[in-house]
Amino acid sequence: MKKKERTGRVMTAGEIAAAAGGRILAGDGEKKVGRIVLDSRKAGEGDLFVPIIGEKVDAHRFLRQVCEAGAAAVFTSEHKEEDLAGEPADGTAWIQVDDTRDGLQRLGAWCRSQRSIPVVGVTGSVGKTTTREMIAAALEAGFQVYKTPGNSNSQVGVPITMWDIAPEDEIAVIELGMSEPGELTKIAKVARPTMAVITNIGIAHIEQLGSRENILKEKLTIQDGMEAGGILLLNGDDDLLSRTTAREGISTVYYGIGENCQYRAEEVSMEDGRAVFTAVHGDKRVPVRLQVPGRHNVLNAIAALAVAEESGLPMEEAAVTLERFHGFKHRQQIFEKDGVTVVDDTYNASPVSMKAGLDVLETVGGRKRRIAVLADMKELGENTKAFHYEVGAYMKDHPVDLLFTLGDLAREIARGARENGGAGQIEEFSGKGELAGRLRQVLRPGDCVLFKGSNSMGLAELAEQFYDPEE
Repeated sequence: MKKKERTGRVMTAGEIAAAAGGRILAGDGEKKVGRIVLDSRKAGEGDLFVPIIGEKVDAHRFLRQVCEAGAAAVFTSEHKEEDLAGEPADGTAWIQVDDTRDGLQRLGAWCRSQRSIPVVGVTGSVGKTTTREMIAAALEAGFQVYKTPGNSNSQVGVPITMWDIAPEDEIAVIELGMSEPGELTKIAKVARPTMAVITNIGIAHIEQLGSRENILKEKLTIQDGMEAGGILLLNGDDDLLSRTTAREGISTVYYGIGENCQYRAEEVSMEDGRAVFTAVHGDKRVPVRLQVPGRHNVLNAIAALAVAEESGLPMEEAAVTLERFHGFKHRQQIFEKDGVTVVDDTYNASPVSMKAGLDVLETVGGRKRRIAVLADMKELGENTKAFHYEVGAYMKDHPVDLLFTLGDLAREIARGARENGGAGQIEEFSGKGELAGRLRQVLRPGDCVLFKGSNSMGLAELAEQFYDPEE
């Protein structure tokens, strides 16, 4: 469907102060704000700058700099009226709040209250962003869709996405992240989803939460922002989610491949690394051919079709736009250069997604050699070495011709592959430069190479040396 031109939100500093539970300390309360920024270097005319107090830096130190750049308004939790006695009455509006993060969340919640559209909240341990994107793609068959930009899924990112929802938008797909207890409750109350999707319960952030059962408990707090009549869509193939039901007043819908799922994929096959299947719901049977690689994307696609159908958009219509989805940067993108096929899956990594990447490598057809370049996975807690070893052992049934590892933890991947016979040749590296040089020596036409690791390992920069990112 043709998109309408979106209208940006504009509020006065005084209106923002009221919505955030604050008050104007100094400056012009009639100043108009059209954007919220958290990075002082990007703040300028017409912006509200919210200084976040981090572990290392308190962004209040940049307030004067932001005012000089012409920002319309700033939040502060560290200033009183007497501190700002010399501020011009027609200058930047200083808005006093008890806590800048809480003030931003109150503002985001107020913005959400001004939009009556359905909101689909997406959370889970793995696959949130891809599922979000596929849901948005499916819904575009019948709605003007707003979706979380980039990775703005945090306590400070979600309130800004609420600000950005325009009057022309008809439905929103919002990613909700979580890294500590209680965080998801806060952002769910800001986003107030009418429908929520939980992709799976893995081990991401197990370091902070202790167990998968604790992660499940936290993920279910997405319901804290839902009202009676909402729908909770759960991955029915996940061992914990399949035994979970929504709280009273909220409907439970399962999606997946198993017979327990109201929305399920049947007749799944792979063609050159991409899935073909039949989406089934009741008497409906809809053929689907995905353009993104990986068998795991079948579940993401079924979630997307379930959301569409539950939103009143027939699956058969949603499948048309879903099939046009080609993925996005550094998430299982496939390129070819000089006869070498590159699978760039460097955005992030967990044991589940690492194995999914190896599955993609295995199913990309017509390749002479399969090469895996795997780096450390972060935030896996006390069993991190075991999880890395497990990935290496997984190669026994999904073998590669060459395995290159990057980082100290990834040496356990190498050990797992070596002890279980998962790779023909194994080499371990500590630096990207040395690894890049070795790859240039080794790669030849006909090879398929997978790059996969946690974002902090910087593997994306390495991968981009072997394909044209602009293609």
